[in-house]
Amino acid sequence: MRAVACGLEVLHYCHMGQTITVRLTKQLAAWLAATAERTGLSQGRIVREQLEKAKASGRGRPFMRLAGSIRGPRDLSSRKGFSRP
Repeated sequence: MRAVACGLEVLHYCHMGQTITVRLTKQLAAWLAATAERTGLSQGRIVREQLEKAKASGRGRPFMRLAGSIRGPRDLSSRKGFSRP
């Protein structure tokens, strides 16, 4: 990214290399449009910022913290009361 300062104006140049298409529900599209209107940011910038927040949080699959922590037989049908006839 390159920034050029001239007086009070700052020009930011950032090359975006990937384009994606996302289908949104009517409610989500309305929220995005309203948020862009209210904040003065483009819809693309709002989406990019939210993706960056999700990336920084590092919570991709929180349920995986439980993997391997449950004790017992691998096949629950082998437990008493769960066996098949």
